[in-house]
Amino acid sequence: MFKLTRPATAEREIKRSRFATIAAPIADEAAAKAFIAENSFADASHNCWAWRIGADYRFSDDGEPGGTAGKPILQAIEGQEVDNVVVVVSRWFGGVKLGTGGLARAYGGSAAECLREAEKEEIIPTIMLSVAIAFTDLALVESRLEAFDDIVTAARDFDAQGAVFRLVVPDARLVPLAELLRDLTNGRAVIDPDILADPAFST
Repeated sequence: MFKLTRPATAEREIKRSRFATIAAPIADEAAAKAFIAENSFADASHNCWAWRIGADYRFSDDGEPGGTAGKPILQAIEGQEVDNVVVVVSRWFGGVKLGTGGLARAYGGSAAECLREAEKEEIIPTIMLSVAIAFTDLALVESRLEAFDDIVTAARDFDAQGAVFRLVVPDARLVPLAELLRDLTNGRAVIDPDILADPAFST
């Protein structure tokens, strides 16, 4: 799966109707709704849209015949394997009817063209890892963690024994990192029990 790194736009004319498309990355449904409201043209004949965030999605034909606009836009999103995205396709009617098949191709094609040209990056699956580190091991562990560009320290909470790190870790790096932390601390690091239960991490 991929995500957009920035908004993208595209325009084209089909049988005298103008189609303007804008796509953008989003974090949640509220952001999708706000984006749709901000990027719908009052003078357009129709402002059709679709968004997808993981398993959640919505779409709208905005007055076009049912199934001819919103769903084709969503299918374009799925076809381009893009997630966390919203796409708005606005149409200014040019006087020539396109028919249901023509509309579906126009809306779906406009969305696909925009997403195809958009700047994207791969979505790397991650997991949150909780690790308790004693004060005696803090400096060593922190220095080693700083060397990893793909591991993010989301939180670090101190207690009487040391600190509890909340790390965002790519799935593929989970077991090697857990093993590294155990080696660095001579087994003193207390790692999330769910991770310890992973057969790949069993001793």
